[in-house]
Amino acid sequence: MNSIQIKTLPNGITLVHRQVMHTEISHLGIMLDIGSRDEEKNEEGLAHFWEHLAFKGTEKKNNMQIINRLEIIGGELNAYTTKEKICFHASVLSPYFERALELITDITFHSTFPAKELEKERSVILEEMSMYYEAPEDAIQDDFDELLFPNHSLGINILGTQDTVNSFKQSDLNAFIARNMDTSRIVISSIGKHPHDKVFKWAEKHLGHIPAQRNQVKRVQPPAMIPVERITKRGLNQSHVALGQQSYAIKHPDRLAFFMLINLLGGPSMNSLLNVSIREKRGLVYSIEANFTSYVDSGFWAIYFGTESNQVARSIKLIHKEFEKLQDRTLSPAQLLKIKSQLKGQMAMAEESNLNFMLMMAKSLLDREKIETLEEIFEQIDLVSAEKMQQLAMEMLNPDELSVLIFEP
Repeated sequence: MNSIQIKTLPNGITLVHRQVMHTEISHLGIMLDIGSRDEEKNEEGLAHFWEHLAFKGTEKKNNMQIINRLEIIGGELNAYTTKEKICFHASVLSPYFERALELITDITFHSTFPAKELEKERSVILEEMSMYYEAPEDAIQDDFDELLFPNHSLGINILGTQDTVNSFKQSDLNAFIARNMDTSRIVISSIGKHPHDKVFKWAEKHLGHIPAQRNQVKRVQPPAMIPVERITKRGLNQSHVALGQQSYAIKHPDRLAFFMLINLLGGPSMNSLLNVSIREKRGLVYSIEANFTSYVDSGFWAIYFGTESNQVARSIKLIHKEFEKLQDRTLSPAQLLKIKSQLKGQMAMAEESNLNFMLMMAKSLLDREKIETLEEIFEQIDLVSAEKMQQLAMEMLNPDELSVLIFEP
């Protein structure tokens, strides 16, 4: 991986750049190891609120100057918040790399959160919450977090609540940032045709003056989940279902093998076990998916689908049947090879997106302190045995240990 170089500034901020010569587009982002799980009581939604307000004014720019800074050159400026990360990122033509770097640095470290903009954005977020509630396929995933991580910040919706969002003040944002900002837990990631020394020189120019900050934020590991079944009445035409449980953290040795198992069960391919059994053979659902998410100290896997109310029990029974098949017999060598080849292909195609790869480099450095090559990951995939897949199925796919959430009409 000679095209990737990493450097750390004296203030602790890490720089990573991948030089790719065959593109005229540069992607760059600032990722902070701060997320919604770092909010305290009555702060729910504050990390996401920060992400929105960062674009509304800095010490040098008003909101229109921020909006137009990259738009007028055909660039894009964006951001997102997760349970453990906040990221501000941009995509521009290569000649405008430094311009984009200066902008995302400015909104990350020098936002002023103007009071009048705060009130306007509060209304925007409340509207976003209302729209989100009306999309059951999205809402059920967030509501299911509460069952997976009861009485813990990982179980709280990233958007927060109407009460908390209505209560936020400028001082709350400043206090949250001051308490959580740690320059040793910030990564500046980029991909483009510029050489590493030029990118690092620009980064030192715009980020070298940022004062070093250290905050030993203690993240509390979530308690073990007690299986719960909950049925909620909603104004829907069909039922939506989520089922799953807590699982492996980012550095767990079985994480990759379990990801393979979940990918086989309900990954993005049309030949996933659940899609074939429940959609293709029986037509009970429009779509069904299984996913697996890891955090630094925990994780979860879940299956989501929507169906007619009178088909919920049958659909769940068919899901359990697929669990039993994975538990009762090991995969044949041919099946295992097929699964591994499919996953490798999916990963290779995902890496073709320079934007996604830029974001992956930042997250990997924050979570794992390294960036693995595709070849290294492929070697790990090759080591997974059919016996390990069966063992994980027996360990993690027990219907009696799962929580279930159903939105009923």
